[in-house]
Amino acid sequence: MSEPHDDQAEIAADIAAVEQANTAFYEAMERGDFDALSAVWLPGEELTVSCVHPGWPVLSGRGEVLRSYALIMANTEYIQFFLTDVGVSMTGDTALVTCTENILSGGPAEDGGELGPLVGQLVVATNVFRRTSDGWKLWSHHGSPVLGDSDDEDEDDASS
Repeated sequence: MSEPHDDQAEIAADIAAVEQANTAFYEAMERGDFDALSAVWLPGEELTVSCVHPGWPVLSGRGEVLRSYALIMANTEYIQFFLTDVGVSMTGDTALVTCTENILSGGPAEDGGELGPLVGQLVVATNVFRRTSDGWKLWSHHGSPVLGDSDDEDEDDASS
């Protein structure tokens, strides 16, 4: 009788660990902590990691993916993620996290030394994690912008 309870507890623990790994990814980005960000990604090249930033081509390989984050961190003075609609599903040693990234970011300081203008962005993301001996590691990240409804489209429809 205790086996289903044990299985449920193990699944709940795995889901919590995946959620923590996902949170660590976003927190490392917010802090601009490249070492912590690197540690979140699957090590080595046994399974090639991949990343798609909104508007970018597919990046493959740990080196290329991490260089992209170094570039983003070097050119982003401030970034904060508010995650909503977070969902976790698992099968074996693979976990899939889907979420909406509500992003607030600011560019490098302007002449007056103040942070550049803050910009909001909405991105839907899929993060794939693999279980390793060191815990859950990010295998793939894919972010796609959410296109908002345009008032111009409504006006065009009304005039047709």
